[in-house]
Amino acid sequence: MSGLNTLTAVELRRRIGSREISPVEVLTDFIEAIEIRNPVVNAVVTTDFDHAMCTAKQAELQVASGAELGPLHGLPVLIKDLADTKGIRTTFGSNCFTAHVPDADAIIVEKLKAAGAIVIGKTNTPEFGAGANTSNMVFGAMCNPFDPAVTSGGSSGDRRRRLPVIWLR
Repeated sequence: MSGLNTLTAVELRRRIGSREISPVEVLTDFIEAIEIRNPVVNAVVTTDFDHAMCTAKQAELQVASGAELGPLHGLPVLIKDLADTKGIRTTFGSNCFTAHVPDADAIIVEKLKAAGAIVIGKTNTPEFGAGANTSNMVFGAMCNPFDPAVTSGGSSGDRRRRLPVIWLR
């Protein structure tokens, strides 16, 4: 990893626009970070790295050609598994939708793509987004990225709430 995944979106976009870095470099670094960290955290539940890499290569060509770039051009994004993503499995964290692959993007996903973002996968969620912890029967529990021994809490898996270890099993 080159550490690009630690930079802010604003800094990444500035560097892409000035040709200091390429969308492919950024995506490669993000994929490496996910592959290293996700087995412990279980935050990213579905990936579309191959398609994302094709999109990053197209984004790189647009930068090189001097085309007008969107505000999120070349930035990798993960979509919560509650929003439809065309061609990428969307389960809503429910066993009822384990094979659901939408034919169209949710409006928010459309807007992100129109701004130049590159969708690289889906993130964990409690079933239908309802729950005190990010856990479901499809993908299991998400661990807190700051301390895997505690729950990540909440539907977005981002709170630092300590719970008894038994709750994590």
